Amino acid sequence: MKAEQTDLLTAGNIAKALSVSDAKVKKAITELGIKPTAKKGICNLYSKDVIAKVKAAVK
Repeated sequence: MKAEQTDLLTAGNIAKALSVSDAKVKKAITELGIKPTAKKGICNLYSKDVIAKVKAAVK
């Protein structure tokens, strides 16, 4: 299970990778209807392929 989690990103990590605010990323994820790949506690975790979709929606 630990191997899977190293590939997954939170909305905050995606925001850092794209150099935008967390709020913009969360809004884009909601608008695109992207479902989390996994959940850990209250955190939604997304796969790396989500970055491209969010980047297109934010910029």
